[in-house]
Formats: sequence, C-alpha cells, structure tokens
Amino acid sequence: MTDGRTTPTQGEKASFGLLELIAMGVGGMIGGGIFSILGLSVSSSGHAAPIAFAIGALIALAAGYSYIKLALAFRNDGASFTYLDHAFPKHQQIANLTGWVVITGYVGTLALYAFTFGAYGADLLGNGQNALLRISLSVAVLLFFLIVNLIGAAATGKVEDLVVYAKILLLAVFAVAGFATVRPEYLTPVFDKGVSSVFMAGALIFVAYEGFQLITNAVCETREPEKNIPRGIYGSILIVSVIYITLAIVGVGNLPLDELIRSEEYALAAAAKPVLGESGVILVGLAALLATSSAINATAFGAARMMAEMAGQARMPGAFSFRNRAEVPWVANVALMTFALAFTVLGGLEVIAAFSSLTFLLVSIGVSLANLKLRKKTGSKMWLVVLGIALMVVTVILLMIHLALESPTTLVTITGIFAAVFVAEFIFNQRKILVARFIGK
Repeated sequence: MTDGRTTPTQGEKASFGLLELIAMGVGGMIGGGIFSILGLSVSSSGHAAPIAFAIGALIALAAGYSYIKLALAFRNDGASFTYLDHAFPKHQQIANLTGWVVITGYVGTLALYAFTFGAYGADLLGNGQNALLRISLSVAVLLFFLIVNLIGAAATGKVEDLVVYAKILLLAVFAVAGFATVRPEYLTPVFDKGVSSVFMAGALIFVAYEGFQLITNAVCETREPEKNIPRGIYGSILIVSVIYITLAIVGVGNLPLDELIRSEEYALAAAAKPVLGESGVILVGLAALLATSSAINATAFGAARMMAEMAGQARMPGAFSFRNRAEVPWVANVALMTFALAFTVLGGLEVIAAFSSLTFLLVSIGVSLANLKLRKKTGSKMWLVVLGIALMVVTVILLMIHLALESPTTLVTITGIFAAVFVAEFIFNQRKILVARFIGK
C-alpha cells in the first residue's frame, strides 16, 4: 500500500487550476444529465422532475463532503480505491473490489455519454431513429477523445475549458428563451405521481451528478489543492444543479409529459421546439454534443489514472500502468474506450443510466464510510458524514424498489453485471492460487 501521497510526473505537474477543475466537474456531470435522462426523470416523477434534480444535488453535496476531505488527506490518483485502502488496511479486498466496481461504473457513464451523443447527433442529421447512425456517431466520439486523452493532461484541460463553457452559453440562451414560454398548467399538479416518486426519480438520476468525483482523480495535477479542490467540487455541483433545475422547469413547462417521455433519448431537444422552433432543436442538439463530448473527455481522464494507480499496486492487470511519453496511461485509456464501445452498442438507455446511478451511489456510501472511519485524519464532522450516509442508503433502497416494481428486467441485468465484475476481480486476485491448483492437477 502506498503512503497516500503521490507526486505528479513533471509532464503533468500543476496542469489544473480552479477553472479547469470546475470545467471537469461540470463536463462530467452535464454530459450524462439533463440531455440523456430528462425523459426518464419525467417518466418517474412527472411534473416534479425539477424537484427530483434538486434532490439529486443534495445527495451529491452530501457525498462531495467526504470526497473533498479524503482527497486532501490522501492525495493520490486512485481516489475512492485509495480512500478505502487506508480505511481498511487489513481488508484489501474491500478496496480492490470497490476499485473494480468504480471502473465498471465509469465504463457505464462513458457508454451513457456516447449513447446520448449518438442519439442527438442522429436527430440533428434528421434520422434520429436510425440505430446504425447512432452507433456510428457513438463510436466516433469515443475514438476522438481517446486520441485527445493520449496527448496529455494539458490538452485535456484546454479542450475541457473550451467545450464546457461553450455548452453553458448555449444552454443559457435556451433557458432564458424557454422561461418566456413556460405554461403554468404544464407544471401542475406538482406531485401528480405522488411524493415518493420524486425521491425514486432523484435516485435514478444520481448519475447526472456523479461527474464531480472526477475532480478527486486530478488532485495530483491541481494547483493549490487545499483551496481549489473544495471550490471545484462544490462549485461544479451548484452550477450544474442550477442548470438542471432551470432546464427541467423549461422542459416540463413547454411540452406535455407524454411528448417528453416519447422523446426520451432526446427529450430536451423536443422541449426546445415550442420555444425556438427548429433553431431551438439545433441549438439544444449542439449543446448536447458539446456536453457529452466534454463528459467523455473528463471521465476518460480520471478513470484511466485510477486504473493506472491500481495496476501499479498489482490490484489490476499490470499493463494498465503503462504510460506513453506524455505520461498518460495509454493502455488503461484504450481498455476503457473498448469496453464503453461494447456497452453503448449493446445496452439501452435505462439500463445504462440505472446501472451507473446505483454503482456510484454504492461507491459514495463506501467512501463516506471510509471518511467516517478516518475522520480524525481528515478533520471531518461526524454528524455531516452520518447524515450523508443515511441519505444515500435511503436513496439506494428507493432505487432498488423502483427497479423491482417498474423494470425487473433492468434490475436483473444490473445484478448480472455486478456478478460478472465480482467474479472477474476474484479470479484476478486469486490468479496465482488458481493457476497453482490447475498445474498441480
């Protein structure tokens, strides 16, 4: 086990300031958020979808507290894996398994972003129902950002700045115009599907906020981390929550619920048509392409570095630690994109979103438990950590109930994915023993 503080290589040292961190967090969140799951949130909570996004923000802030404290106490690209390693040093299997689950979750979110990019791209090209076109666009965007991430951290940060702030500008234009055409009757009754449905929707859309965790993967490349890591995480969550809630109000307030649900994969573009006509559809479509692009960029950056850190400690295949001349873990990047390609081709939107949400809720609970155990080292307030854990546990329970009642097939699929990850991690961890037994026989 490492000492918890790794020094960045010379090529990557201090590549990120506050603007880059916020761009990374916002990019990671918005890409899998309002564009891809507005339809899912409306389907679950009806007119109360904006409240569901607010609940998701509260959960993210609660989880963010522990991530910040642990990131500053244990500065390492391994993030959640490293935190659990320090919290449970005598039970390395906990950290190992968590690391594998987190990486699988990142594969899911990359697939979600690529799926959304393909859906909006195909819609912009006038052929939104063409599955082959969507898949082709999804593959293309993953390959493009694989190349960007292989160049190095400086290129990643510059691209992230440009893409994120451009999409925020486009969304702001739509939001301002959309408020002028909101129809109050479309927003009431607020709890048309019951109060409990709002919390279930909040659980389902947690994936819309999980991108803030990527900031902790960049702690070794951050300037003045004590100041910029907290500001980056809290700032990005608050910025994104305002954007989500505003756009949810505009979306629900401009289009009947059944039309939003019918346009599930590109619901926000459908909501833009009554506001700005065909130009609104184009504007939101372009913002979606930018959003999903920056999310892929940010996710690949953080996830690959976590894989490299685990590989360096023999917790994952050693090849994932191989770096190129720019000190980028290139094998890890290639592996991530390959699995994401498979998931986005084979998985549906609900499966990908629900799997990603559940994965990062469970991981956030684990990280918060680690913070609770290490609170003397991190300087955390016990009541805040416990409150966050309770909130996330309730959210997981609600999500499981929702899936069991509304989509049991999705629940079975997700359970199967988790089982496959557990088996793969067990085989890798026990590989020497298994090989010895096989040879012995």
